[in-house]
Amino acid sequence: MAHRQFMFDAYGTLFDVHAAVARAGAALGDKADAISQLWRTKQLEYSWTGTLIGGFADFWTLTERSLDFALARHGLADAGLRAALLDAYRTLSAYPDVVPALTRLKTAGHGLAIFTNGTRAMVQAAIAAAGLGGLIDHVVTVEPLEAYKPAPPVYAAALAAVGAARPADITFVSSNRWDVAGAAAFGFATVWLNRAGLPDEYPDWPPGRILSDLGALQPPEAG
Repeated sequence: MAHRQFMFDAYGTLFDVHAAVARAGAALGDKADAISQLWRTKQLEYSWTGTLIGGFADFWTLTERSLDFALARHGLADAGLRAALLDAYRTLSAYPDVVPALTRLKTAGHGLAIFTNGTRAMVQAAIAAAGLGGLIDHVVTVEPLEAYKPAPPVYAAALAAVGAARPADITFVSSNRWDVAGAAAFGFATVWLNRAGLPDEYPDWPPGRILSDLGALQPPEAG
């Protein structure tokens, strides 16, 4: 079997972005789910808005700002709660299928990389907390480009960072459909990890494959 370079998005794909509220948000009560969803929505919105305008703040700063908005939107101003949620976000839980799937691919000789909007410090903390350190060969962040996915230049930088010759040599896996669209437009082989069972969108940039979990992830030549 030919060895393959797999590249994974981090947040929502390997790491559960709602784990911070689940772990540290008991004080939020029945607002917990709404705050967690709004926190994530604004985090992404701020990244796209900054890229379109031409300004840049790193992903940790956007994570702080989006949490501040979500808490304020629900009438909450608790510095201790804010600090606890941010601490929990630094060490988000990996989904249960992550370690077995990455271990299987690594054992088979495939290259494994993370390609993320997150800062290197954020992602390294999450990798360490999840016990993925011995599995990941490369961590590629958007920081040097000061732009966020799905801007085309960041996918080009990711390709160069792992030393692949062609976009088609990369199998890119993301739970974020917009990210899959960006990767497909650039030429990566794509896998949409549709954890939430969402309807498809972005028909102009379809995923190569759709999976509900990482257990079924295989190199293209293996099916």
